[in-house]
Amino acid sequence: MRLETANQSLRWRRAISVFVWLLVMISGTKTLRAQNKVVGELEFEGKTKLERDSGVWIDGNYVGYLKELKGSKKVTLLPGQHEVVVRQSGYQDYVEKIVVEPGQKRLVSVTMHLAPRASVPEITATLKLKIKPKRAAVFLDEKFVGHAADFGGAFKSMKISPGKHRIRVELPGYRTFDTEINLLANQESEVKTELVPGSIEQNSPLIKKPDARQ
Repeated sequence: MRLETANQSLRWRRAISVFVWLLVMISGTKTLRAQNKVVGELEFEGKTKLERDSGVWIDGNYVGYLKELKGSKKVTLLPGQHEVVVRQSGYQDYVEKIVVEPGQKRLVSVTMHLAPRASVPEITATLKLKIKPKRAAVFLDEKFVGHAADFGGAFKSMKISPGKHRIRVELPGYRTFDTEINLLANQESEVKTELVPGSIEQNSPLIKKPDARQ
């Protein structure tokens, strides 16, 4: 008799545990749905590889390069007006002011245009970057030039004029890497580093408002 009573008690406890778990799951789902209805989402579209590899700033803050802003890295914003800026070295900034509606997805279709004064120096040096994370933003002499992945690997590098240059690598949530190089004409050099996790407060103003001049 005691064994049967104990079994019944165990079954009741299990049933109650399952019931409580279901309540928690339902509550969490409702909360998530409510949150999704409050914020809006931006979906980015680039017509070519150039656009898809460009850097994206929203309201002055760097958020990543265009092709990665989906899935777990999708951009969700509070309703209202926001400014989207897409940058690529040698190209004019793409700027669009958008209005985000709660619970809605807004498509941002980006097309980049070559900057009128964009040019490559006649005599150059070659710089390769081996940096982790590869999505980090790279600044040359305080100008955004691309992402770490653009300048590493067997066939990727940066052509720059000989002489002294300042290299800064930044990514929100990581400490800034800053170094100075001095290259000779036709010299090949490589910069290697792995960013150390840190606070966004440790990033310089460049990660928020890089020099737009090309």
